[in-house]
Formats: sequence, structure tokens, C-alpha cells
Amino acid sequence: MLFLFILGDVLGAGIYALVGEVAGEVGGAIWVPLVVALALAMLTAASYAELVTKYPRAGGAAVFAQRAYGRPVLSFLVGWCMLAAGVTSAAGLALAFAGDYLAVFLDVPAVPAALVFLLLVALLNARGIQESVRANVVMTVVEVGGLLLVIGLGVLVLGRGDGDLGRTVEFPPGVSAGSAVLGAALLAYYSFVGFETSANVAEEVRDVRRTYPTALFGALLTAGAVYVLVGLTASIVLAPEELAGSSGPLLAVVQASGAGVPDQLFSAVALVAVANGALLTMIMSSRLVFGLAEQGLLPAPFGRVLPRRRTPWVAIVVTTAVAMGLTLTGDLATLATTVVLLLLLVFLSTNVAVIVLRRDEVGHAHFRAPLVLPVLAVGSCLLLLAQQEAGTWLRAGVLLAVGLLLYGLARVAGRRTTDDAVARRP
Repeated sequence: MLFLFILGDVLGAGIYALVGEVAGEVGGAIWVPLVVALALAMLTAASYAELVTKYPRAGGAAVFAQRAYGRPVLSFLVGWCMLAAGVTSAAGLALAFAGDYLAVFLDVPAVPAALVFLLLVALLNARGIQESVRANVVMTVVEVGGLLLVIGLGVLVLGRGDGDLGRTVEFPPGVSAGSAVLGAALLAYYSFVGFETSANVAEEVRDVRRTYPTALFGALLTAGAVYVLVGLTASIVLAPEELAGSSGPLLAVVQASGAGVPDQLFSAVALVAVANGALLTMIMSSRLVFGLAEQGLLPAPFGRVLPRRRTPWVAIVVTTAVAMGLTLTGDLATLATTVVLLLLLVFLSTNVAVIVLRRDEVGHAHFRAPLVLPVLAVGSCLLLLAQQEAGTWLRAGVLLAVGLLLYGLARVAGRRTTDDAVARRP
């Protein structure tokens, strides 16, 4: 069950939307940055495996940061980066939803359609977690089925002697292979994020020392295998410039395969996959805002809930409004790299925490990664952070500044409450 939970978080929306963007960076060798991104993700996953089995508590990276550094503001910033990444990811997925996949059914402007989509996600989120989780189970099955269909079509195309297998090792002319792969890996990394949320269910896992690492690494390797096969299929069936020119690249692959799969059918599958990713991230983001408000780390109004359904309506409204605003600030690739930047800051904190906490002994056995892995993971995070453009840093910096402002307001309000309570004592 834990394997499926992690696999469902990792697989899906990113690959449906970003294959074309990756092809635009690396040409036909789409599978290469996917393998590189998987290897980089596995390094950080090793740090999560050690810390989750060592401290099996909900809270994930923010808890690890508090244990390692003992500074509440740093712990808050790690949690805020997770929150900001979720909201930004939902904004990017909304734009993906409103692209070529939706155009099969409706010819509407992308940005207004993305805003309406986010509103519908918010309404489902406000209905309650039970309804949202039920919808997620169905949508996960559909999105995995769509990826397997694409792989099957690739086998069909090769079997009848069509396609171009040579494209899978071609890089863009005039660009070094190394820089092309690194730039594309930054985008491909977005397709592997999601595994970090599994740290929040550590307390509900039986025999966490044995189960968690197996499920984590198994899910990432499975997702990586599926992604590589999808990347190979896309490159074999279509030229990279055709993939790069589409906001629905896998639909273009299905169409070019000549297998007779109806456009409406596959577009519906892709829309379900993208909607599922957006729903999961908005559920996580709104509940994280609510939790931070409950702990006094965000202003108290963020913790208000609907009387009957007990859903955090203020948190849902605010996170939805921020996601809507972010859809106006960039395209899918830009928002995806912003998500990666924010999560790289979280991963950097976690990888350093593994090293800092090595001397902290606990009274139970746990997974222990070789020291070289978190060291390499720190280096990988710094490498990918160095590839980010100034505009991406600016967008992430604004989000972090807003978080610090809200944190400061919550601390001031908390001190005033304490002072008032002291003043009222007889």
C-alpha cells in the first residue's frame, strides 16, 4: 500500500505535460535527462529513507530541520517551501490542463480556462477529504493506464517498422550534450517530485525500518522505468521539434502512431491525470496552511473551517487565489522550474540534516545510508540550483518573503495574546 501511495504521488501529471518541454531542451534523447533526474532523486530519497526510519513522525522535512538546526524559523521556511511548491505546481498543472488536451473538447483561451479549472478544484477540495481521496483513487488508475497505452503504441509503431529509433540518441545541433542534458534534467526532475510527501505517513507504516525504504526506492524505480519508456516512445514516434511545439505532447504521439485511438479518449485520460495532480497538491497545500495556523506559525484566520464539513475554507480560498495569480506569471516550464527550485531548498535542508544528525543515536534500528550519498545529494541540489534562471529565483524569493511576513505577523499576534493573558491575571 505504501508503494502504491508513493507511486501514485510520483507518476502522472508531470510527464503528460513536460515531455515536449524536455524535447525542446535535449532533442530526441528524452530518456537521458529522465535517467539523470531519477538518479538525482534517488540520492535525496536515501536521505529521506534514513530520517523517516530514524524519526518516524508526521511532519517530514520540517521536523527534520527542527531536530537538526533547532531554529523554528528555519523549520517554518522548510514547511513554507513545501507549501509554496504545491501551490506553484497546481498553477502549472492548471495551464497544462487548459492547453492542447482541453482544446480537443473546447476551443477557449488558456489562462481563463486555467482559472476556472482551479476554481473547480477548490470546490472539490472544500467538499471534504473523503470525496477528494475517492476521486484520487479513480484518477490514479486512469493516468497510469494512459502512460501504459503510450508505451504500447510505441511497441506497435516499432513492430510495423515505422518510427525512427535513431532519434533517441540525437541531441540538438550546436549545443553540447552535457549542457542540454543538465537543462532538461532540471525540467525532468519535476516529474519525480512527490515522494517527499510520504514522510508524512511514517507513523502509520508498520515496520517502518523495513517497509519504508523498500517502498520508496521501488516506487521511484518503477516510475523511472515508465518515464524512460514513455520518453523513448515519444522520440521514436515524433521529431523533437513537433513534441516541443505542443502543450499536449503525448496526445500528439497518440495521433502520430496511427493506431486509431480517438483524440477525445486520450485527451480525457490526460485531463484526468493533470486534474489529479492539481487536486492532490491543493489538498496538501490547504491542509499545510491550516496546520501551520493551528501551530501559531501563520495568522489564526487561516485555521478557520466550514462548520459542517470541517474543511479549512480560508486556507482553500487563499491557496487557490495564490495559484490563480501564479498562472499569470509564467508558462508551464517556468512554473515547473520554480517548483523544482523550492523543493531543492527543502531537499538541501534534509540532506544536510542527515549529516548533522549522524551523531544522534536512537533506541531502535533504522536504515542508514552510506555517508557519501547525502554528500552527493547536497552537491546535486546545489548543481541544480545553480542552473536556475534569475526570474525563477525572483518568483521563489517573492513567495518566501510572503511566508516570512506572515510568520512575523503570527509571532507578533502570539506575543500580544500572551501579554494580554498575563495582564488579566489577578
